[in-house]
Amino acid sequence: MRRFEEIPQLGSPSVVSMTAKARPTAARHRWRSPAAGLTGAAFAGMALALAVSLTACSAPPHAIPTQTHSAPTPSSTPAPTSAAPAAPALVPGGTATQNLPYFDKVNQATIAANAGAHGRDFIDALVAAGFTKSDMQVTADTTTIGLTANSIQFSVQLGDTCLIGQYGADAGGYESTTSATLATGGCLIGQTRPIDW
Repeated sequence: MRRFEEIPQLGSPSVVSMTAKARPTAARHRWRSPAAGLTGAAFAGMALALAVSLTACSAPPHAIPTQTHSAPTPSSTPAPTSAAPAAPALVPGGTATQNLPYFDKVNQATIAANAGAHGRDFIDALVAAGFTKSDMQVTADTTTIGLTANSIQFSVQLGDTCLIGQYGADAGGYESTTSATLATGGCLIGQTRPIDW
């Protein structure tokens, strides 16, 4: 008759030994991540590369330079100078006021040529300048007792207006004016000398 071996009791050393041999250890069946085998330096390098790539994606686009155009400064050109006023000239058929500048010009030229000019000098110059002799009057160069007059007066009648000039000490030099003709005709009050030359 075959003899059965004695069944060991739980907790005995033989049972514990058999259990340990039959059961695989937890370490043999544990899943290992692929990253678990990377060294610390390799992992840090990967993290840096990832950070750089993310920064490149999120960086703002390069600013496109814009061209600014400033309005050109207008060149400072000198303002055209106004033309010099025309020299006074005789206005045929014009009034005394219109012809006063020319009257003065002629008489001042006479004085410039001869500071001791007499009545005849003024009359001759005015005739040469275009005024009509028959429209003129002039006072005497001397008084009734033969003294030199302190001033002389001369005039040109133009329609119903007059050009009147006076030269001498009483006038303080040369003076001129315009006026209406006298009610009696002519331009000068008092005695005049005939213009008979």
